[in-house]
Amino acid sequence: MIKHGKWYRLWAMLLVLCLLPGCAASDQTTQDAARYKVAVVAKSTQTDFWKAVFVGAEAAATEYNLELTIDGPDTEEDYEAQNQMIEDAVANGAQALVFSAIDYDANAPAIEKAAEKGVKIVVIDSAVNSQNVATYIGTDNYSAGMMAARAALERTSGPLKVGIVNYDINSANGQDRERGAVDTFTESGRCEVVATIHTLAEAASARQDTLDMLHAHPEINVLLAFNEPTSVGAAQAIEELQLGETVCMVGFDSNLATIDALQTGVVDALVIQNTYEMGYFGVQSAYKLLAGQRNSVEKHVDTESRLIDRSNMFTMDGQKVLFPIS
Repeated sequence: MIKHGKWYRLWAMLLVLCLLPGCAASDQTTQDAARYKVAVVAKSTQTDFWKAVFVGAEAAATEYNLELTIDGPDTEEDYEAQNQMIEDAVANGAQALVFSAIDYDANAPAIEKAAEKGVKIVVIDSAVNSQNVATYIGTDNYSAGMMAARAALERTSGPLKVGIVNYDINSANGQDRERGAVDTFTESGRCEVVATIHTLAEAASARQDTLDMLHAHPEINVLLAFNEPTSVGAAQAIEELQLGETVCMVGFDSNLATIDALQTGVVDALVIQNTYEMGYFGVQSAYKLLAGQRNSVEKHVDTESRLIDRSNMFTMDGQKVLFPIS
């Protein structure tokens, strides 16, 4: 029995030694994945749009075993706060940055500094003026603007007097949407853009500025708004002035307020972006860049947008688009 015990212990030791390389490799793989630190710096953390983006980002971080942080300023105009968040993220060890720029030019120096320190740059939703961006993931904003204008054209007849409610003039995605819409209206031959405002990306500000625009231009019979807060505020202004029957409104993005306005007829159509995919593919791309899979990361990924109106809002597909994180 003693002899047998010795051989048993020897066999057990050999087995452990044989398994150690495999265990070490497995542990090393886990450690390699776990060591990747990714920071998401968004335009805001308050809107349903960004909350859906974060759900996608967190899903990818869980799948790829990443250490993820999420941050964003209180308002979608505070690019200086964003720049500080970028600096803080790099100082805290972020190896990749998933970023949406409030200001195309003013955010660029902070992005350049991060890239100089070896941080991989992934941009979602809104572009930044930097050659160090590895990939852009988000809406084809020019096409989305065209989609909004076409929705208005298809739902109206005769000459159109158009009002546009946009947000920060230095935000690339808002400007691309405006260009797409204006070009489409111009090509139609029956539209005149009579007023364009750039308001704060806050419902209250958008409501007041839209009220002022509609008072100054009572001839407006088509209204476009280009993100979630401006769509909420513009819809509130139309409802307050009881113009739901005479003004065709097309907005962007979904939350309870815009969905309710669509159902009641205050809003005629919504361009809905694929927010979950922006977050998921943004973080997934960050992982691939850090893991040496640069060749599998496309330079531009278009997350498809959908047009939702009262004809399809209650379909199963429509509900999935309107409530992406329910």
